[in-house]
Amino acid sequence: MGWRSRSKAKMKPVVPKERINREITATSVRLIDENGNQVGVVSLGEALNKADRANLDLVEISPNAQPPVCKIMAFGQYHYQKERKMRESRKKQHIVQTKEVKFGPNTEEHDYTFKKNNALKFLAQHHKVKFTVRFRGRQLAHKEIGFKLLEKLVEDLKDYIDVEHQPRSEGRTIFTIVSPKKDIDKLLESKLEENKE
Repeated sequence: MGWRSRSKAKMKPVVPKERINREITATSVRLIDENGNQVGVVSLGEALNKADRANLDLVEISPNAQPPVCKIMAFGQYHYQKERKMRESRKKQHIVQTKEVKFGPNTEEHDYTFKKNNALKFLAQHHKVKFTVRFRGRQLAHKEIGFKLLEKLVEDLKDYIDVEHQPRSEGRTIFTIVSPKKDIDKLLESKLEENKE
């Protein structure tokens, strides 16, 4: 029987759940009541009774403290807020990728403009861009053409980019790496406004 690959389901990040009520194993805890007041160190039984009387949960919020810190609160609501904060922080994270845009030393103007605009789209998405000029055969004798092409690109995009790696030669290619300016969104917006006028 042949080997079959199994696709992995997308794992949802798990919000670690605190121990609550009878899951708590410590014999005594440092208690914070439902109003946020420090009650002090009490037995687990006493803390559970106080939580019961308040119709709330006893939540172990600092398990590594000596003794563990527990708070009386509505756990469902607390856990929901915590999950929401995690989702919000994940939304704000942006994974920066390096996109490559390739040219030949004899790239025509139309093709050059098309590729430059593509690079601008990547920059607008806050990705870095690696511009590569690839040489074949006898073209290698004219590397200065590749350097001029990259200089032209950097000049044309100078309002939107910071150069991370100056153009350099590596084997049959010359490349440069650029990253978007921090305020690229505003820069592109004002460019759009100019074009409308």
